[in-house]
This record gives sequence, structure tokens and C-alpha cells, in this order.
Amino acid sequence: MDHFDWSTPFPEGVISFLDTDLYKLTMQSAVFKYYPDVPVTYAFTNRTPEKKLSRKAFSWLCEQIYKLGNISLSDDELRYLQTHCKYLSPQYLEFLKEFRLKPREQLNPTFKPIGADTGAEDELGDIHIDIKGKWVDTILYEIPLLALTSEAYFKFMDADWSYDGQEQKAYDKGMRLLEAGCIFSEFGTRRRRDYHTQALVFRGLVKSSKDAEKHGLPGKLSGTSNVHLAMRFNLPPVGTVAHEWFMGIAAITDDYPNATEEALRRWIGCFGEGVLGIALTDTFGTPEFLKAFSKPIRYLPDTPNILLMDEGERPTTSSRTYAEVYAGVRQDSGDPANFVKLMREFYDKQGIKEKKTIVFSDSLNIEKCIEYKRISEEQGFQPTFGVGTFLTNDFVQLSTGKKSVPLNIVIKLSSAAGNPAIKISDNIGKNTGDSKKVAEVKKLLGYVEKEWAGGDETSRWGKADDVVQP
Repeated sequence: MDHFDWSTPFPEGVISFLDTDLYKLTMQSAVFKYYPDVPVTYAFTNRTPEKKLSRKAFSWLCEQIYKLGNISLSDDELRYLQTHCKYLSPQYLEFLKEFRLKPREQLNPTFKPIGADTGAEDELGDIHIDIKGKWVDTILYEIPLLALTSEAYFKFMDADWSYDGQEQKAYDKGMRLLEAGCIFSEFGTRRRRDYHTQALVFRGLVKSSKDAEKHGLPGKLSGTSNVHLAMRFNLPPVGTVAHEWFMGIAAITDDYPNATEEALRRWIGCFGEGVLGIALTDTFGTPEFLKAFSKPIRYLPDTPNILLMDEGERPTTSSRTYAEVYAGVRQDSGDPANFVKLMREFYDKQGIKEKKTIVFSDSLNIEKCIEYKRISEEQGFQPTFGVGTFLTNDFVQLSTGKKSVPLNIVIKLSSAAGNPAIKISDNIGKNTGDSKKVAEVKKLLGYVEKEWAGGDETSRWGKADDVVQP
């Protein structure tokens, strides 16, 4: 049940320690266990560079960023995590109780005017945010910084919109997905218009879910990746892992042919088999991932929940592969139809008959969800969908009726342990990191370059002159 007081003024900025996506907490837990002292840096990229901030917007953004240092985990939030996220270890939760972000030490936001630097409030410029510190101390910045940057843009630069109809719009989208039999969750924290929008959207989705249940519709709302919203509605949060986990381990070891297996091994080492078991495949290209996925699991000494051998000893290897143990995979770049075909061929070749899940999460809308559901089910998979920006940043400009286009901004790990961190993905438009290192790793891994017609990162959610259909 949602106990939030909706009559209070709309909250500004990030209002809770848990106002983030679950996978940042799960990854921080794993980093806390295995890499507590590794130094890292992160890079901020605006893939829609025509969208700039004014100096006034940048000043507001800085103010909100520095407020992040005042947020800590409340007793209620701790109890929620203990109840709903039992895979988070007591040691990690003890660490989290005392944890604080230190933005004045770890962040350096800068504003670069596009013309002469006059100091005027309405002067436009490009922003950049440098992030530096230990991995375990800085891993939580990504989601709030992206959400705050988006909020700053739509508070100061494009304010020609309103909240009116957002809850109903989300309800209608939810009903269409549920009628089509889709299992989906809300993944939209990082590029939301603001927190209030996301809360309205999720309330609309929860209403659609309740009505769908009453009418016996086949779909299901599985939750939200936003831990604070999940807590408000007394639901478990949704999520597993991001590219960052694979990128960080590859950079630390500088052993790209073995880094994917090491990342899978340490994930199971932290959480155990069958827990948080959706694997992200595309960090260094899905074909490279599948080489590691097909290997038998090698246990680390302190892997939880492992059955002992007859002699009472802990096994060092499993008779099962990572592919057998993981419930499924997440598709986040490239052509989804090709991905489904590739995964079917892979599981068949491995002799795996169990029905596996594919989670789709790459710039989805209703039509894409329905299409990907069909092609997945035809190949014997259980499809689910993580729908983000389409839900939490879908607005029209009041004066023109045209689309109010979201920013496409990302923050990615750029180095770990002094080595560059990169991501290749299954679509050239999503390559990130040092270009020389990207080229070197592609050559080393025998990566085959891929482009996809649907993968234009500059207009993933429409263009400014798009007319919105009623």
C-alpha cells in the first residue's frame, strides 16, 4: 500500500537513499565483498548534445548534487531491505547503515559556456561531471546524477509541460501491455522527468495491474527497479546487474578473454546459485559472453548455499554450467530478433531444455514489447520487459502539441585500478570508453562489428518535431 502524502508539494531532487535502482545496491554489495579498495573513475556522456543547460540550471543541479551528502539509510529503509532483499548480506547492510556519499570530495561538476563566458544566468553551456573515488564509495552516484540532470533540464530548459494526465497515460499503457499478456516492470529512474512523475506513473501502473487482475488479463506488473517506490507500494524491487560489474572486473584484471567468466563466478560467489540469476550478455558482445556462459561453475571458497559433498567438503566446481544455473539473460543492445535466434541456438547446442527467460530492456515501447514477446515465445522463451523512459519521460509540449524529447545521458565506469574500463555491446552506437582500448579489445576477442537500424542513440525516444498521436 502506498502511504505517501500526495497533498504535499512535489518533492524536488532525490529524496531518499533508496531513490535508486536495485542493481546499484546488488553491485555495491558484490564490490563491498570482493573489491572494497579499488579506485575508479566514471565518465558522463550526453548523447543528445544539442540539449544544453543554462548556468542557472547548472547551479540548481550542483545544489542538488551536494545535497546527496546529507542522505542516509533510515531505520524503516533498513527494515525494508532486510525483509524484501534477503540476498543482501548482514555485513553489507551493516556497512550501508553508516554509508554516506561525499559529493564535495568525489565529484567535480563543470559548466563550459558555448560562447563568450559572460557569467549570465541564461548563458547556455555543456556540463560535465567527473566522478572519482573507491568503487564501493562511488558506485551509487550514477542513478541520482542522471535523474537530477534530467530534472534540471525539464525544470529550466523545457518547462512547457505539465503533470496532467501522466497517471492516466501510464494506466492506459499498463492495460495495453497487460491485455497483450506482457510481464513487465518499470525501469525509468535514470531518465525520468522528476521523482513526482515516476511516482505518478508507477501509481497508474499499479492501478492497471489491480484492474487487470480483476478482469483476468494474462499479463503481470512485476514491480519497479526504483527501491524507494517499491518500498512505498510494499513490493519487492526488481533488478540484478549492470554492465559496470563486467566492465570493472575486466579493467581490474586486464584479462578480457577471462573477465566475463570471472564476473559470473564472483556474482554467484556473492549471492549463490539461482539468486539474482538474469545475466547481462552484451558488455563485450554476446558471442564472447556465451563462451563463458557455457563453462562449468568454479566456486569461490565462500560461495553461499552450496551443497556439500558426501565427505562434508565444499566442492570447487559444479557439474552444471552458468547457463544451466542462471534463469535467463537480458538483451540491452543490438537486434532483438537476432538475439533471440542466437540464444535459442546456444541453449539447444548446450542441451538445455529448461524454459529460460529473456528480459528485454533496450528503449522499449508497447509495440516493441508485443513484437519481442511474439518472437521470444515462438522460440520457446519466457519474455519479460523492463520499460523505462517510455513510461517516466513521455510528455508533449503544451504550446505546440509536439513531443518534449527526453535527454539521452549516460554515466559509465571509465577506469578501475588505473586501467581504462570499456563497453562494446551488440551495437556500435553503444560503445563507451577509451576508443584505443575498445579497438584493442575488439581485435583481441575477434569481435564482429554490428550495427542495427533501430540503434540510433541520438533519437532513441523521438525528435523535437515529432507530432504526438492522440
